[in-house]
Parts: sequence; C-alpha cells; structure tokens
Amino acid sequence: METLVSESNLPLFEALASGVRIRIIELLAQEPMVMKDLASATGLSNSIITMHIKKLERAGLVRVEMIPGKGAAQKLCRLTADRMELVFPRPGVLPRSFHLSSIAIGHFVDFDVKPTCGLATKTKVIGGGFDDPRYFLEPERVDAKILWFSQGYVTYKIPNYLLEAETPEELEITMEIASEAPSFNEHWPSDIDFTFNGINLGKWTSPGDFGGTRGKYTPEWWDLNLNQYGILVHIRINSDGTFIEGTRVSGYTIQDVGIRKPQWELKLSVREDANNRGGLTLYGTGFGNYHQDLQFKLSYTASETSQAE
Repeated sequence: METLVSESNLPLFEALASGVRIRIIELLAQEPMVMKDLASATGLSNSIITMHIKKLERAGLVRVEMIPGKGAAQKLCRLTADRMELVFPRPGVLPRSFHLSSIAIGHFVDFDVKPTCGLATKTKVIGGGFDDPRYFLEPERVDAKILWFSQGYVTYKIPNYLLEAETPEELEITMEIASEAPSFNEHWPSDIDFTFNGINLGKWTSPGDFGGTRGKYTPEWWDLNLNQYGILVHIRINSDGTFIEGTRVSGYTIQDVGIRKPQWELKLSVREDANNRGGLTLYGTGFGNYHQDLQFKLSYTASETSQAE
C-alpha cells in the first residue's frame, strides 16, 4: 500500500494515531475477527470498538462484511493491506493523489460464456448447479464472490471520479485471476485478454487453475477439488504504455484509453481463437488468497490552482 504524505491522507494518519486502533490492527493481522471478539480481546464495549472500526474503515485499512451467526448476522473485520510505504513530496514535483474504486465480482454488466461455468456466493453456488450460462442472469449474481467459464467474456463498468483540474498519471487495475479447468489443473495455460474502453490492451497467460490446497479466504464448504485461489495480477497504464506484471504488452498510454470518459468499461475474455483456451476464474472477497474485488486505482496530479483552492 503506497501512501503519499499529503493532507488528502489525513484520515489515514489520524486512524493510526491511537493505541487502541494499533492494537486492533495487531489483532486483525493474526486473523479476521468479529466485532464482539475484538471487544473481548481489547476489554472495550461493542460501541467503542464500532467507533474505532469505522475510523479504520474510512482510512481504507479495514473492511467489514456481514457473515451468518448464531441467531443474527455478525460483522467480520479484515485488514485490507499488510504493509504501507510512505511517499514524501519531492521539490518541483506536484504530489500525486489517487481515486480508488472497487467493483464486486458479480457486478458485471454483460457476458457471453460457455461451460464449464458458474458463480457462487460465500455460502452457496448460484442457481444450485454448475455449467448453465443462464445462471449468470440470476438476480443473486450480484452477490457472487467467484465466477468461472471456459470461453467467452464478462464486462464491467466503473465510475470515473477524475476531475477536470486533475491530470491522470497512471491507472492500476488489480484482480485475483486464474485459468478454469474441470476440477483443477495447475498446468492449464489460458490466454486472457483485457479490453479497456474498447481498446485491447494485451493479454496475460495464466499458468493454471489452482486447487488441492484451500485458498486463504475460500470458505470451508467449497470442495477442495475445485479451484481454490488465483494469482494477483497488476495491469498498469501510464505514459510509457501498458504493462501486465511489469511486462510491457502494448504501446497504449494513459492518454490513449479514454481515461476521461465518465465511466470506464473493462472486458475480460478468453477468445475462441486463443492459442491457450484454458478458461478464466475470477476471485473476489471471500474466495482465494487475496481479500479484494476488482480494484481500480487512478493516480493523478492536481494543478497548483486547484490545490490552493
């Protein structure tokens, strides 16, 4: 987690300026915990713990999700990062800030998929079965935390919060992703294409579909012989081109990809003519090894005029 030392990040620094909140972070670094267990571990009331958790949430350090409990749902707290790097301003260089958006796995706006395929929430398979593309139209699909298909595509739309006075510098897209094999197969390559605002940025070849060992966040009810986790893939678009996992895959720059459109569109596809047609599995919160959904981080510099305002 890269953090600029700037006034815009005051909520983060304020969240860390508390012995209680540091203790909460230490506890959550060991494992996710529900509110009542945090209260018990710190010797504080539920209401006080709730106040501290809300400050950590606003700082982007903690994520809270509802899980089933005995008699009522409970709030489970998780850390969203395992490290933080402070970046200090440099003379003559305008400081960078960023807009961060997270899109849930089930919030796709279009799809065309072929079996093997399916979706699941944290508690069940959507539609009650596998390999029927119609289940991608189930109302419950918005709650999906994992989806998979052997061929085809899914498309997402993302709000763009860039202001006119802000100059975009780099867009970073991260997701946990893997191939899709029947059961699982760690040697099952798949060419996955990424299209942003109608521009084919390039492709990344997933080495396999990973299983046999439960993903860090994959629920216990999910069969161990199914896909368990993926690889956290980073796509970066800046003035030098487009990079996937540090490798330049195309010459499309941040200025070429319609970055100022009011909403962005990202399409993930396994094409029929791909050399390695090994499918796609996409992991969100509650599955896999990384507790995150699709994330979009747009770094920008603001004009001196806007900063003065």
